[in-house]
Amino acid sequence: MKRALLILISTLAFFSCQNKAGVPGFHKRANLFNNDWEFVKGAQVGDVGLLFSSDDSTKWEKVTIPHTAHIEPLVLKERQWQGTSFYKKSFTVPASLNGKHVAVKFEGAMQVADVYLNGKHLMTHEGGYLPFYYDLSNELKYGDENILLVKLNNEDNPLVPPGKPIDDLDFNWFSGIYRNVWLFVKDQVHISDPIEAGKVAGGGLFVTYSEVSGEKATVNLKVDVVNDGQKAVEVSLNTNLVDADGNNVASGSARLQMLNAGTHLEMKTSFDVEDPQLWSPDNPNLYQLNVEVLNNGKVVDKVTETIGIRTFKWTAGEFILNGEPLFLRGTNRHQEYPYIGYALSDNAHYRDAYKIKQAGFNFVRLSHYPHSKSFMQACDELGLLTMDAIPGWQFFGNEEFQERAILDVRNMVRRDRNHPSVVVWEASLNESGMSLEFMQRAHNAVHEEYPHQDVYTCGWVDEVYDIYIPARQHGKPPHYWNQYDNEKPIFIAEYGDWEYYAQNAGFNQTAFEDLTAEERNSRQLRGFGQKRLAQQAINYQEAHNSNLQGPACGDANWLMYDYNRGYAPDIEASGIMDIFRLPKFAYYFYKSQADIKPEISEEFYSPFIEIANFYNDPSFTDVKVYSNCDEVELLVNSRSLGRQKPDQDRISSHLDHPPFTFHLDNFEPGELVAKGFVDGKEVTKAMRRTPGEAAGLTLWFDESGRPLENGRNDVVFLYASVTDAHGTVVPEASQSVTFEVEGDATLIGANPINAEAGIATVLLKAGNRVGAITVTASSNGLKSNSLVIEVK
Repeated sequence: MKRALLILISTLAFFSCQNKAGVPGFHKRANLFNNDWEFVKGAQVGDVGLLFSSDDSTKWEKVTIPHTAHIEPLVLKERQWQGTSFYKKSFTVPASLNGKHVAVKFEGAMQVADVYLNGKHLMTHEGGYLPFYYDLSNELKYGDENILLVKLNNEDNPLVPPGKPIDDLDFNWFSGIYRNVWLFVKDQVHISDPIEAGKVAGGGLFVTYSEVSGEKATVNLKVDVVNDGQKAVEVSLNTNLVDADGNNVASGSARLQMLNAGTHLEMKTSFDVEDPQLWSPDNPNLYQLNVEVLNNGKVVDKVTETIGIRTFKWTAGEFILNGEPLFLRGTNRHQEYPYIGYALSDNAHYRDAYKIKQAGFNFVRLSHYPHSKSFMQACDELGLLTMDAIPGWQFFGNEEFQERAILDVRNMVRRDRNHPSVVVWEASLNESGMSLEFMQRAHNAVHEEYPHQDVYTCGWVDEVYDIYIPARQHGKPPHYWNQYDNEKPIFIAEYGDWEYYAQNAGFNQTAFEDLTAEERNSRQLRGFGQKRLAQQAINYQEAHNSNLQGPACGDANWLMYDYNRGYAPDIEASGIMDIFRLPKFAYYFYKSQADIKPEISEEFYSPFIEIANFYNDPSFTDVKVYSNCDEVELLVNSRSLGRQKPDQDRISSHLDHPPFTFHLDNFEPGELVAKGFVDGKEVTKAMRRTPGEAAGLTLWFDESGRPLENGRNDVVFLYASVTDAHGTVVPEASQSVTFEVEGDATLIGANPINAEAGIATVLLKAGNRVGAITVTASSNGLKSNSLVIEVK
């Protein structure tokens, strides 16, 4: 209950200044500036100046941010759309705000942005993954209409990280103003933005911790206050810390100081928290830190930051959090959605994080670039540790590129330094031939920006950086982990994909001589069938079990979700969930590795069991059951095959919860039931029924901890299962399914679309109104139920 309340408080703090109608609530400090934009692709635009004139004949499309400049196909068989696009927004700032600090902030726009106001060019920003900020105060027409224009170009650019051309890149960077836009209204005396301030280890709020224990912790706060006015002022600080129950648990202050006109002042304060509720994956306790700036005793600015108190240390043998060792069981994530690319709603990012947590992970590597602020907040709230990364993959550019990459390092730390989830900074261009000088500069930049304890850099090269993060394929078979025996902390940043795809895993290739090369590797779409899905799960199990035998502090599989790549005409299918966030058998393996701790969270630590067999193939009589229970009993058509302990084979030797393998003597159509036991008591069960002929469609959608929300460009996955008369999914079904929606919502993506492994999927985007929407689906005479979704 406390955790739910704190998440609500955190969400309200983040969105307290947002206005869904798109008209800025100018009495607020931060106003969400996402609505009432207009958009056009550059091919229809001539002179930029004409876009501000009464002679503008451009056919603008009305859009809401986040927005992608191009709806992409599900599978990018050809390169993604690239080119120039324009975004325009008209707005009026009341004359009463003349003299205030009024600024615009873009969380992410891909990838070179030229910003204009009323025809005047204000700035150019290079880079698509980090925010940029501009003070509009002296450029606005107060009391009159203003036109803000953004010209975006996402074409290949070797000067802007990641730098590598799309055609040669292992991911896509997509297009558009794909993250939130904010309009800030502040007093002339205010707390600066850390990106705008551009100060080493400064700007905005900077929170660190010292002397952390379960009895007491010291919170250290550094605040950058700026005076945009013409006169010197006397300023002071008040701070207070609020827990999940709304109680003030600590407070601090900074004495009165003189702040000269046109200057910044760094103000510091520290305070102790008695009996702190420490942040961890099991207990992601968060506090609200309120900071007020006073000018002559009057509050002129207030900022609220969500923080988590914790301390950690990386050693050569283990990761230690709050004084306790913790193995980091992780995954990698690309932030792509089908069709809309990077243009995810804040809720969609949360749902991705929720599914990662639900899959049994406590760690996620943000590959290969900084992910959205909303995803970072979700990791804070849910208890996911993160590796924050700069943009880069197999490319090392010239001096200008390198300078921008170093700036990315600094801005990444400035943006994310207060997130309790961040425990390591990947200030390394992934799998790139970096110079020693660049690596030293990148490493130093992190430590300069975070000159405190609890700061570590990492890189894929075993030089300079604090932590070595090789991918498993960087080693040599068969004993990958034996090569990592130095004194530096090690984390296996990728495993389970390339060493199998490249057929050089070494330690399992002779064990599966009956398999083709395609069936052996881990790149398996859900539609490739259960035999290949089972092999993918075995590959991940084998590699993870091997990692556990070495000195690594943790590992991260490659990867959580399937995705598109620039250099290949197919989906990279090594995800343990597909691009629509539907699970494969490997997902069940990882979920089974989470311990049973319902007293901590029934959402994430309950008893789990699942059968990795559709029970529809007489030739596939091995039944793998994934569970975190002590024992499993398997029943075939109500006949028990006995109760078993977990497997004790070569690829299960070091697992927390090995699977349970049953061998059927023959195939009897009907029902498989697996029952899980803990301390002799049945605590959970799962069932698989032999599917019959397709008889209907069943609709459902994915909330994953967040209901569908109006006015936020919120999207969810809408699924239609092809089912038999008993409601069992027919995994061989691949027929075309058509979706329909009634109400304030739209469908995005191929429609109709063929089912894959018995399930068809489309994106559902909510409109601007609260209330019910109704969706249905049909296919070859089959009709679904009517699914009513309440939009909040």
